[in-house]
Amino acid sequence: MIIFDYFLSENKEHWLSEISKGDWGAADYLHYLLKEDKLSELVGEARVLLLTEGEELLGFCTLAQKDDIQPTDLTPWIGFLYIFPSHRGKRLAGKLLSHAEALAKQDGAEAVHISTNHIGLYEKYGYSFLCEMNDIEGEPSRVYIKRL
Repeated sequence: MIIFDYFLSENKEHWLSEISKGDWGAADYLHYLLKEDKLSELVGEARVLLLTEGEELLGFCTLAQKDDIQPTDLTPWIGFLYIFPSHRGKRLAGKLLSHAEALAKQDGAEAVHISTNHIGLYEKYGYSFLCEMNDIEGEPSRVYIKRL
């Protein structure tokens, strides 16, 4: 198993195809943003972290300046976290989160943030509920923080 940045891949078309296989609306949206080269318009500077085994995509997430909570001074954000159903229950989300956190720390961040409506998922990885904020659609979202 390895984790690498989509933007550093030599085979972006393959990984785009793999992302499109996700059964989640946000996976479709990420696929669109990458295909149309619009991710940075939404979230600023970003990495798309791919957790792979050979040519198979097991899961992915982003590490970006912004997420769907805008405007805010909070940064950076982990977003689009997804593990394919056949690979769930193996704590792979934790591997992606740890990798993104390490990169954020290398970049000088003191904390990372997550916008979600899940309760109980991120807490087991050391995240704490910070507050509720409205996302770019005006819908309430729970904001979590983890100090690095």
